[in-house]
Amino acid sequence: MVTTPIVVAPEIDFTGVRAEFGLVDEFPDEALAEARTATDRFASERDDRTDLPVVTIDPPGSMDLDQALHLERTDTGFVLHYAIADVYAVVEPGGALDLETHRRAQTFYLPDGSVPLHPRVLSENAASLLPGAVRPAVLWRIEMDEYAEPVAISVSRARVRSVARLDYAGVQRDADAGTLHPSIAALPEFGRLREVAARARGAIELRLPEQDVVEDGDGWRLDIEPRTEADDWNSHVSLLTGMCAARIMIDAKTGLLRTLPPADPDAVASLRRTACSLGVEWPGGMSVGAFLAGLDANLPTTLVLMSEAPTLLRGASYVAFDGELPELTVHGAIGAAYAHVTAPLRRLSDRYATEVCLAVSSGTELPGDVRDTLGLLPKIMSSSDSLAGKVGRACIDLAEAVVLSSRVGETFDATVLKDATERRDAEIFIPSETVIAQCTGTPAEGQRVTVRLVLADPASRRVQFACEP
Repeated sequence: MVTTPIVVAPEIDFTGVRAEFGLVDEFPDEALAEARTATDRFASERDDRTDLPVVTIDPPGSMDLDQALHLERTDTGFVLHYAIADVYAVVEPGGALDLETHRRAQTFYLPDGSVPLHPRVLSENAASLLPGAVRPAVLWRIEMDEYAEPVAISVSRARVRSVARLDYAGVQRDADAGTLHPSIAALPEFGRLREVAARARGAIELRLPEQDVVEDGDGWRLDIEPRTEADDWNSHVSLLTGMCAARIMIDAKTGLLRTLPPADPDAVASLRRTACSLGVEWPGGMSVGAFLAGLDANLPTTLVLMSEAPTLLRGASYVAFDGELPELTVHGAIGAAYAHVTAPLRRLSDRYATEVCLAVSSGTELPGDVRDTLGLLPKIMSSSDSLAGKVGRACIDLAEAVVLSSRVGETFDATVLKDATERRDAEIFIPSETVIAQCTGTPAEGQRVTVRLVLADPASRRVQFACEP
């Protein structure tokens, strides 16, 4: 689940951010050598499912393709085949590459590119589910009823071959025109049913649009890229699979879950005040999940609310268990038990949670290295997630400072989102620039004010406004 705004800025240099947080694209020679010579350790055990016309749906230009799907509408519901890159099969346990991926824990995404979890020769080539290439995969088969609720789940190792690489905007255009690829013709109906189910569970879904930083004459501007229904439909495929994985592991009393306590009432009240400040109606009896789900994802006010909403998700953690269930098994924002299993090229934990599901599904013993690693993963992933959050915040701060650097001294209309306190300045939203920033003075929460930009310094990544009298 994405919890920070997505910013794309290929023309801005984020080298300083990489250096500050120790993010290095290059891999140790031994790890890189292992990636270049990686082979499928389970090749002889795989089912041949290259007959299955799976397709990938990712942002344009993506090469680290973890997932490929085929969704069929049946007389009684749906059947989903979801192929996930089999990373455990090509990374030797205890090897140099294994150790390096444990150090990195995840791919870090910056506005000008990524710092990968695995060498690109593996993550963007040999292990990626690229179209036309036969690849080792973990294949989920999820049979559903007419409401798209799962009734039967299986997972096994297979060889697959993607027949097409699609992107969200293209899928949305095809859906609107009634010309979807046959492998995903049922995706809109499935996605809408899963959306209904999510609301019924009280799920809190953060639908953050992408912001592009583009040159504009002698300066810069932030453009909001439209978020499509196709983004959400595809997200529900991954969410459903993660919920099924959690069910398997809970039944086996062994695994790794992603958990989150219920939203704090104070955080909900704060978000409600922000909505009021922005003039966005939130009916008194409507849950926070239903409110967020009903927002137009492409409005600037929605970007603000979705950017503030992660305060509802405080307390997210990973929990490993083996023989006894943890006290908390539910992810509060999803409204169900959930596990990460669908992005092993980009996130370390998925590799191990997937192996648990495979062992349980096949009735075989869990590999010793997997069992030994489960208990280490919560600390590894929590530390990595914390770093990713800091990197994301630094990148947004730099992008905003660059975009506004030529406009120091100008005035802007703004809405006060939060009052000033003893520890921080007031927080404002400037709709014309789609920027949330700090502002000196004592403007009241919810007030419409005129502010002057007094500082926009890319070197320090600081932006500061002052409230005009």
